[in-house]
Amino acid sequence: MAAKIFDQLKLFLSLRSLKVRLFVIILIVGIVPGILMRYSIVSNYEERAVQQRISTVQNQLLVVGNHLLNNQYLTNYKSNDLAYANSRAVIDAELEMIANLYEGRVMIIDSSLKIVRDTYRLSEGKTIISEEVIQCLGGQDTYHYDKEHGYIEMTTPIVDPAAENPDGKGSGKVVGVLLTSFSSDSIVETMEILNRNSMVWEQLTMVVIFGVAIVLSIVLTKPFSRVTDAINEVQAGYSDEPISVPDYTETIHIVDAFNQLLERMKALDDSRQDFVANVSHELKTPMTSIKVLADSLLAQEDASAELYREFMEDIVSEIDRENRIITDLLALVKMDKKAQELNIASVDINALTELILKRLRPIARRKDVELVFESMRPVTAEVDEVKMTLVMTNLVENAIKYNKEHGWVKVELDADHQYFTFKVSDSGLGIPEESLAYIYERFYRVDKSHSREIGGTGLGLAITKSAVLMHRGSITVTSTEGEGSCFTVKIPLIYIAQGKE
Repeated sequence: MAAKIFDQLKLFLSLRSLKVRLFVIILIVGIVPGILMRYSIVSNYEERAVQQRISTVQNQLLVVGNHLLNNQYLTNYKSNDLAYANSRAVIDAELEMIANLYEGRVMIIDSSLKIVRDTYRLSEGKTIISEEVIQCLGGQDTYHYDKEHGYIEMTTPIVDPAAENPDGKGSGKVVGVLLTSFSSDSIVETMEILNRNSMVWEQLTMVVIFGVAIVLSIVLTKPFSRVTDAINEVQAGYSDEPISVPDYTETIHIVDAFNQLLERMKALDDSRQDFVANVSHELKTPMTSIKVLADSLLAQEDASAELYREFMEDIVSEIDRENRIITDLLALVKMDKKAQELNIASVDINALTELILKRLRPIARRKDVELVFESMRPVTAEVDEVKMTLVMTNLVENAIKYNKEHGWVKVELDADHQYFTFKVSDSGLGIPEESLAYIYERFYRVDKSHSREIGGTGLGLAITKSAVLMHRGSITVTSTEGEGSCFTVKIPLIYIAQGKE
């Protein structure tokens, strides 16, 4: 039990497991967007908070700038006049209020870069040389956010609309600059609070997503487990019925493929059983005939020499029939061996065909069948000469044997740039349409009585097809019952061994 749990855990932790892959994908898809969203929210808040703080301070400084112009602060900041002193006090109070409100520092700089007012009272009367201040005197306000040190620095131009711009561009003249720096600690604190809250929700979400990922990975892969269990039941022999797991399109395809394989295995098993039964029957029949003939002969004590000779001829005929069956069976078994190799050589197919027809013409003459050979062109191909002889001989001999008296057999040879075609047509008995699908099966006979009469074993076409397939070729047949048949064999001119295409 412990070993089984360990194996399941090892399988679960393996990246080859679909369950683990689904779990990881769901976990990543659920968590990564949350992390990215948290960083996006915090970053967007920071940017918007800084911009809003700058805009707020800028508006207040513009108001102060107007007050500076209205009270001629920049030109009368040293005047002892009571009215100017009171107005300066009011403006100074406004500057102090802004500096305290935003925990910062405000400096007023005139057009000569002299610091007129400093809320820190450290740099008043000094000259400041700063790129930002010079740019601001040119009419361009600037700001800088120093995240590392936690402050924002900005410049605000003091524009006198009544004065003429020396550049002649726009209205008004920049007569001074408000240089302000203020703390961003409140923004940072808010960001930290927002980040902490987001992390809490993120962790809760991660726990939920973790659980959902586990459940979904188990639920989504459960149909595949059912497929495995069903296949294991078939393998163990508890069932031989087709399995069905219609949960997903993928499981349907897998199950369909397995069911097709199962049907083919059943067909092969049935074929094997039929083959054994047919072999037993075909081998037993001649033996039974021999025994009957021998017993009959032994039962007649005063049998004549002529009767002995007649019985012995029948016994020899049955022995020859048994021998043909065994010979064809051995040839078929050799064809079925996957490891068997062909003895490929370049063969003159025209000469081979003529030689085979020369051997078969005596049989054709005995049945008064006209044998015609028509060659369209010279053909040379890479084939196993012995097996190709077997193919041609079987087809032509069948066409002669299963023909009518005064009939004909026509053999045609042609080729293109890839294949050569060997076609055998006849005026024979023909094959019923319902039998065409079975003629290549072992021991199958269309007309059993006629086949036994001419000595057929029912293995010739099975051997022929096996030899053709070994050459990576094809064999087809068309036939009309009572009119004749036409077998067409196509074989590659150049033999290509399996796995070398």
